[in-house]
Amino acid sequence: MGKVFEQIDDKLREFIAGQRMFFVASAPLTGDGHVNLSPKGLDAFRVLGPTTVAYLDLAGSGVETIAHLRENGRITLLFCAFEGPPKILRLYGEGRPVFPGDDGWDDLISLFPTLPGTRSVIVVECTRIADSCGFGIPLYDFRGDRTQLTAYADRKGEEGILDYMRTRNRTSLDGLDGLAGIAAYEEPS
Repeated sequence: MGKVFEQIDDKLREFIAGQRMFFVASAPLTGDGHVNLSPKGLDAFRVLGPTTVAYLDLAGSGVETIAHLRENGRITLLFCAFEGPPKILRLYGEGRPVFPGDDGWDDLISLFPTLPGTRSVIVVECTRIADSCGFGIPLYDFRGDRTQLTAYADRKGEEGILDYMRTRNRTSLDGLDGLAGIAAYEEPS
């Protein structure tokens, strides 16, 4: 039987730290919009406090989570134990993207490794923290992080990846603002 927690205690923090991958889910307010579910890896997740977490958001083919958070703030993060005892942990909450130049950016970005293609830091205030059994989750052995995403950003270079984000991450699949209107990603005048 699952349990609901008031906060992320040391045991949950240890569980989170032990996971090599997590999932992010968000959705627009409209009933016919696209629900987004994204896997995340690398050294990109931090527990900031008893009910506050953050993760490093890297440039990718879509900008759905940022667009959904800008529209409505709803987000769910999911951690699965692929090794060791079975367990699933869901962090439900209100999220917001923090972009380069925003208040708090320097403090947040200093918590993460420097990775090429960094687009934002997503900060989540957890409104519900709950686990469940995870009995149906298969066992997998971690063999290493993939390098393609950061290698791609390295090859594009800082200007190339900025251009990519300016042109490919302006709006979501449903036409919501992604990076459109964000000072760090507007064309220089």
